[in-house]
Amino acid sequence: MKDKTIDYVLRVTWQAVVKMYNEEAGKFDSTMATGFTLLSIDPEKGTPSTSLGPRMGMEATSLSRTLKNMEEKGLIMRKRNPEDGRSVLICLTDFGKEKREVSKQVVLRFNETIRKNISEEKMNHFYEVAETINDLISAKKIYTKEFITN
Repeated sequence: MKDKTIDYVLRVTWQAVVKMYNEEAGKFDSTMATGFTLLSIDPEKGTPSTSLGPRMGMEATSLSRTLKNMEEKGLIMRKRNPEDGRSVLICLTDFGKEKREVSKQVVLRFNETIRKNISEEKMNHFYEVAETINDLISAKKIYTKEFITN
């Protein structure tokens, strides 16, 4: 993999993770997007619909479709937000809480397996590299004029 670009390694690895999660979610008549959404909703208080998309890094259109499917399956319900009458809380149903626990166990098993196979030192380096990449992107330090050469 030494000859591969950084973005290629990130993309191929993430696609493998998505495929793995979707295959596992399929065993429970679900998808990775549904599992991720279940894990992003506060199981006790619910989560304002307006903060769910940014929290998950999802576009509103994709999230709306996912929430509609989840509501049809009886995983979530929408309630008026008592703190802000203009917004809606997305709340888990009892069935949603059960499926959330399944999703949580799937994610924990993935993390546990990776940690058993990669040293703590390497994991720390992985997190440092990922954080640096995110910081460079957030600070818009990748494609600035001083870094572009002719």
